[in-house]
Amino acid sequence: MNPTPDPAPDPAPAGPAPDQTLGKADLENFPVAPSFLPAAWRTDLMAVYGFARLIDDAGDGDLADPGAVAALLGAGGTPVTPPAQDGPPSPAETEFRLALLDGLERDLERAFEAALPAGAAEQPRHPLMRALVPLVGKHGLTPEPFRRLIEANRVDQRTTRYPTYQDLIGYCTLSADPVGRLVLSIAGVSTPERVAYSDAVCSALQVVEHLQDVAEDLGHGRIYLPGEDLERFGVTEADLAEPTAGPRVRELIAFEVDRARTLLDHGAPLVGTVRGRLRLLLAGFTAGGYAALAAIEAAGYDVLAQQPKPDKRRLAVKAATLFAKGR
Repeated sequence: MNPTPDPAPDPAPAGPAPDQTLGKADLENFPVAPSFLPAAWRTDLMAVYGFARLIDDAGDGDLADPGAVAALLGAGGTPVTPPAQDGPPSPAETEFRLALLDGLERDLERAFEAALPAGAAEQPRHPLMRALVPLVGKHGLTPEPFRRLIEANRVDQRTTRYPTYQDLIGYCTLSADPVGRLVLSIAGVSTPERVAYSDAVCSALQVVEHLQDVAEDLGHGRIYLPGEDLERFGVTEADLAEPTAGPRVRELIAFEVDRARTLLDHGAPLVGTVRGRLRLLLAGFTAGGYAALAAIEAAGYDVLAQQPKPDKRRLAVKAATLFAKGR
């Protein structure tokens, strides 16, 4: 037990405006909480999305006001690298981000304590953490998937290269798979079979996002393309810094697209294990990955000149096909 706990702020502080974080849902490859879902589901899914987006923004230095969040959480420190600045964060900025993630994990603990029948003396300090409290008891959620998302962002502070594909997939088990598991829990349909399918879909979606963001990630000092694949195709880090992709880079990206599609194919039968509006939601998630891969193909596998974005019409058609066929 910590003998000198962080001083608590005023009860139920307003905190940073959550709309700045939740508003990013429209930028995702897939529908986060579409209108065809019951209102209660949409609220709960947006609460999970808000948590995941908050943690990612903290780890990436993309919070609108990181200093205010740190002060709210009692995390201490001051950000020293402007969010728009290219290049890896300085050691001081990395230290700040890690302290911020620690503060968010403490706030997560407050959320789960507040959800206990007896309640807790101190409510979560961040509004997006407070939104989790009603979900815990209602869906029997545990802290583990939330903690894994926080740990993924800690990994981002100390790991910028992945030697093998398996190393990358190991990272996805922290950064992506927990989200799918939470969706299944909220829907009340979590089973070992569905979790295995969901993990494949979520890991594939994470890999697809990395393929879309090669240039952006390199600007922040990170490469999520496996080192063994860079070597296999003769691609150097200097090649990835070019304004457009050369032949070797395009061949590498084509290889990664095929592998991501195979992983998505392995998880797609998840859609056929459920019915109704949940089936449509999962079809939308999965179709978002396929549509993003198609966008990369349509760009000639050049992910350096611009960030390929999925075509909404193609996404809708693919979602309808997945919904009808169940995979």
